Amino acid sequence: MLQTVADIRKDYKLQSLSEQDAEATAWAQFDKWWKEAIHSAIDEVNAMTLATVNAAGIPAARIVLLKGYDEQGFTFFTNYQSNKGHDLDVHPHASLVFFWKELERQVRITGIAEKVSAAESDEYFNSRPQGSRIGAWTSPQSQVIESRHWLEEREKQFTETFRNQPLTRPEHWGGYRIKPLSVEFWQGRPSRLHDRLLYTLQGNGSWKIERLAP
Repeated sequence: MLQTVADIRKDYKLQSLSEQDAEATAWAQFDKWWKEAIHSAIDEVNAMTLATVNAAGIPAARIVLLKGYDEQGFTFFTNYQSNKGHDLDVHPHASLVFFWKELERQVRITGIAEKVSAAESDEYFNSRPQGSRIGAWTSPQSQVIESRHWLEEREKQFTETFRNQPLTRPEHWGGYRIKPLSVEFWQGRPSRLHDRLLYTLQGNGSWKIERLAP
């Protein structure tokens, strides 16, 4: 019998998250969960939803890939002239969401976006496969284009252009770092009584930890 959307449900029961076991900072707690996710061999473990708001106040969300994290924030790379880039120019507040279903975990991050340094963007750009670097020059991301053929021809043109010269990073492409103001760690529990611990950054740099109702 075909299952209806309303009938789809799962009882979460793998693990728990208590205040006693939580790390003192959001960064340390994320690092702990990240390493556990890596060891769990989760497919696309670094895939995260990025939510932004445009100048008209209309939200948009899309999947991007985490390329680094530390005490300063969470880094990803993109075309600065894309829709997400324009959104972050006018409203630098943004949210990230990781969902690791294999561990029945979710991490929600709210913070301020800032561009990483040109040196950081160059370093990551130069580590990418050649095809991806050519792609950064090829695609006018988020703009309407006439056809797939147009894109493929443009790729050929840039491949030829860089055949005999260094394949450098275009100025319109680089990284953003989301500097967290709050981070919520969600652990699925039975009967929908999930564990939710919210870390909120304080003025002195410490993190306040509170439990939220599921």
